[in-house]
Amino acid sequence: MNTIIPLKSAGFVLDLNETAFGNLRRSDDVLVDEKALRSRMEEDGYLYLPGFFSRDEVLEVRRELCSQLERSGRLDPDFPAIDAMPCPADKTPLFPKDAQPINRRHPTLSRFLFGDQVMGFYSRILGDVARHYDHTWIRAVAPGRGTAPHCDLVYMGRGTHDVCTAWIPYGDTPPKVGGLMILEGSHRQSERLSNYLSQDVDTYCVNRPGGYKFKSGCLTKNPVTLREKLGGRWLTAEFKPGDLLTFGMKLVHASLDNQSDRIRLSTDTRYQLAMHKIDPRWVGTDTEEYAMKNRVGLIC
Repeated sequence: MNTIIPLKSAGFVLDLNETAFGNLRRSDDVLVDEKALRSRMEEDGYLYLPGFFSRDEVLEVRRELCSQLERSGRLDPDFPAIDAMPCPADKTPLFPKDAQPINRRHPTLSRFLFGDQVMGFYSRILGDVARHYDHTWIRAVAPGRGTAPHCDLVYMGRGTHDVCTAWIPYGDTPPKVGGLMILEGSHRQSERLSNYLSQDVDTYCVNRPGGYKFKSGCLTKNPVTLREKLGGRWLTAEFKPGDLLTFGMKLVHASLDNQSDRIRLSTDTRYQLAMHKIDPRWVGTDTEEYAMKNRVGLIC
């Protein structure tokens, strides 16, 4: 992968040597072969499917997301909203910085993420009727540091662990814009990561002072030393509108730092077999990350 600038994640400069960094393996060549898709998912721990969606359909969602960001005062009024240029510091946003300005259940977004194409795909690779989490994780990532390495299981392990994440970018997302990266082969490291994977970010010890304390769920703050310890390479791609990256709950992943001048837009959604137990935090009409109702006190 050719890069003009050093790539960073969580503020750390990544080793771009071919033994430490590389491209995601494409699986669009086996998209119509269910058996091959399942085999590839088991082997790689992920499926990278360029052009899975219609580019026009993805850009329609992008326009809606940008329109909502614009109305909330998050975008620079001197640029077209579709460019997703963040509002500079000298132009006070109209919306509180810590609030979510995007409607997670907007019809345009819901039709796209939970329509026949997506649900049919997950039913095929899961082997039976699929259902989705009702919660949609919307990422509007401004220039700056990306997400530290983690596995999704620590956030959503109260139901079946056979859950697939769909990561979808809404716009051109070359590495400098801060796309997702996965740690090669990390889905086979469950035993080594067992202490981490047994955690639940919403649990706390009632018999210890201080009560509930926020847990980020990150595996480490340093993606460079993590790769050196676990092996494999950090893998990413030159993501385009229409691409889909899907993976399981035990795959270590992170994001590159956004070293561009614009907001990176993406969503995370989750899918599982309808017959299996589902994590109650992420179904219903009032799902919320790190909500008080999600917390469970334990005797530790």
